[in-house]
Amino acid sequence: MSLRCSSFVFQTFTIKLKMTDFGEILRNIGEFGLFQKITLIALCFPQFVQTFLFASFVFIQSDPDRHCNTDWILSAAPNLTSEEQLNLTVPREEDGTFSKCEMFVPVNWDIDTIREYGLNETTGCQDGWVYGNMLYKATIVTDFDLVCGRASLVEVIQAMFMAGVLVGSLVFGHFAESFGRKRATQISAVLLSVFTMTTALCPNVYLYLVSLFLVGFGGGGYQVNSIILSTEWIGMSKRSWGACVSQLFSAIGHCVLAGMIYGIRNWRLAQLITAVPLAVLMIYIWFIPESARWLLSRGRKEEAKQLIVKAAAINKHPVSESLLDKIEVNNTVNNGGIKIIFRSSLLTRYFFIIILSWFSVNLSIYRLYLDMENYGLSIFLIQLLFGVFFNTLCFTLHVAAGDFW
Repeated sequence: MSLRCSSFVFQTFTIKLKMTDFGEILRNIGEFGLFQKITLIALCFPQFVQTFLFASFVFIQSDPDRHCNTDWILSAAPNLTSEEQLNLTVPREEDGTFSKCEMFVPVNWDIDTIREYGLNETTGCQDGWVYGNMLYKATIVTDFDLVCGRASLVEVIQAMFMAGVLVGSLVFGHFAESFGRKRATQISAVLLSVFTMTTALCPNVYLYLVSLFLVGFGGGGYQVNSIILSTEWIGMSKRSWGACVSQLFSAIGHCVLAGMIYGIRNWRLAQLITAVPLAVLMIYIWFIPESARWLLSRGRKEEAKQLIVKAAAINKHPVSESLLDKIEVNNTVNNGGIKIIFRSSLLTRYFFIIILSWFSVNLSIYRLYLDMENYGLSIFLIQLLFGVFFNTLCFTLHVAAGDFW
């Protein structure tokens, strides 16, 4: 859920203390002091939990052992063994195994007649399935019977989640530019928290699809704006670290997810566990400070000064009045929006390079991640390695690139 490039919307505004000079204030109050660290950790902690959202549609065992529910025959012979019941009511495939998707049409015969003449006419499963030899106690596949003719819904579920992430990134990126990083982060956090809970309680796959889309919608918006909100308070010399901390939380989350699913093996319980810390997020997100940079860009000088003084006090680096007095914002604010990018060939080139890079990275990583079941190894081990190697490698490269730039 790292479609962050969609959130970078450019502005032009007239400020006597330019935005590039905001670094002077940060150098005075502390570029990465206690204030920034608290804000960063508070905003990045949900990145640790957000990885758990993948549990419901990654750990699914998409083609579990199963057969049609044929308990109708028990009304004629309640003491049948499981093997006898299958032999009488479920046809066999060419390889001799019982069919996973068909059963014999129920009849109103007594058991002796059924045994003597047998059943020949087949139909699809009418009363659901009976699952056996399951790797998990419960998955969306078994709870919603996403097998046989409904198996394609598994891919629809994955696509619905990713669509929510994409739409949320785009919508909340624009929303944050107009109404503030803080407000966009708060609203997306509430959506993420509420619909993570409702996802675990959905009685059918269609409500689950809607709920999962809204989870992705809120998650995409939160991912974008929480990182921007936290890093806009961090000085240039430490900003790359601020962005990397988010990836580190995510990496740890992937590792913990492997252990959590190994121990729980129930997707609904995993979703409910995920919802608990997100409920805590819904409480403290209202106390996160707005970006002073955004306030200045909107001409809200006094609010920005109050936050700067508060940050300086927490960092124990009092800011001088003379420095604060340099902040004079003109009354006119010119919002160029994304059109500013296309006024410069250099910015346009960088813009499309960033989009292409993020698209390629996300497509590759999510494709690998969503196909873990087919690697031929323990899915729990692969999940652990994914967290250790992929995310840690991204974190290391990100730090190196940040130091370079």
